[in-house]
Amino acid sequence: MLLKGAAERGAKRIRVHILTDGRDVLDGSSVGFVETLESDLAKLREAGVDARIASGGGRMYVTMDRYENDWEVVKRGWDAQVLGEAPNKFKDALEAVKTLRQRANDQYLEPFVIIDDSGKAVGPIIDGDAVVTFNFRADRMTMLAKALEYEDFDKFDRVRFPKIRYAGMLQYDGELKLPKKYLVSPPEIERTSGEYLVRNGIRTFACSETVKFGHVTFFWNGNRSGYFDANKEEYVEIPSDSGISFNVKPIMKAVEIAAKAKEAILSGKFDQIRVNLPNGDMVGHTGDIEATVVACKAADEAVKIMLDAIEQVGGIYVITADHGNAEDMVKRDKKGKPLLKNGQIQILTSHTLEPVPIAIGGPGLAPGVRFRKDLPTAGLANVAATVINLHGLEAPSDYEPSLIEVIDN
Repeated sequence: MLLKGAAERGAKRIRVHILTDGRDVLDGSSVGFVETLESDLAKLREAGVDARIASGGGRMYVTMDRYENDWEVVKRGWDAQVLGEAPNKFKDALEAVKTLRQRANDQYLEPFVIIDDSGKAVGPIIDGDAVVTFNFRADRMTMLAKALEYEDFDKFDRVRFPKIRYAGMLQYDGELKLPKKYLVSPPEIERTSGEYLVRNGIRTFACSETVKFGHVTFFWNGNRSGYFDANKEEYVEIPSDSGISFNVKPIMKAVEIAAKAKEAILSGKFDQIRVNLPNGDMVGHTGDIEATVVACKAADEAVKIMLDAIEQVGGIYVITADHGNAEDMVKRDKKGKPLLKNGQIQILTSHTLEPVPIAIGGPGLAPGVRFRKDLPTAGLANVAATVINLHGLEAPSDYEPSLIEVIDN
């Protein structure tokens, strides 16, 4: 739609810088997406528009880092997209993706640029260009947005800073007003459970490592940075490993996160401690099954540390996940049987669609509390009211209903 709309409004030269996924969609789907895109671009060329793919790479290796964990990822994208420089040069994007997939999966494709017959990149971003980043998720676009918009920028040497007209799909950071121009107004998410609890006096501690820190802060609070009440909240970020794939050190920072959570639990200063253990997700996405087993064991160890602390203070625990990943890392046919390619099982690196478990317990759980049986389609949205109830508070009436009820024995 963006391409079609741009052409209809007079654009005569369009360049697309692609990033392959394989994380939120199946690995290998990049080939089909590029074929579809090339077909659409061919139709635009038939209509007199000079429309081409200009560069590409895998989302986890090129451009889409988050929470400022590894600026080198963004620099690889900048070099390809703005400078027209990359270690891999092709005349055809489909050939590029198919070739580079022989060395890495979709997430980790090396950066490439498309060149013309003279060997020049066909579409580096230059002065006077209009640039749109059309990813809607804030976490994966904020760092690139800073590089494209901030004149005072020191995270890496941009070599040149083109004078462009830049817009995001939406405003990725409302507090930083980044970017200044955007296509769609960001949704206003109000009265999140985090805010509701803090406003009702619940002292909160949140902790994770860099790659998931935003999931217990920014996202949790409705795409809002900072504290609701600095006197009642404390957020701790543990720096993630950078410059390596997550299967290299699959234990990640699980034990460190658990140690911080244990300290917070035993301190008596907080009423709620929330943490995110990234291991199963981040290592599962690499497709390395042996490393994922290590990752899950590390997460188990971290959970045990926290459960022991909860036991000591007479607390309550809630354990769940936002989606599946590590529990099934094999591509399957419609009957559930593993898919084979050249006699080898095909590895699944994207999220699964299986229901996630939830466990609630601990010595502080009141007698008679049990899961309700009248919510057959309950999901993550129901967890908010559940946690609020466990704090002894009544959830707002427009929240999805709580998962628990109290049975009077």
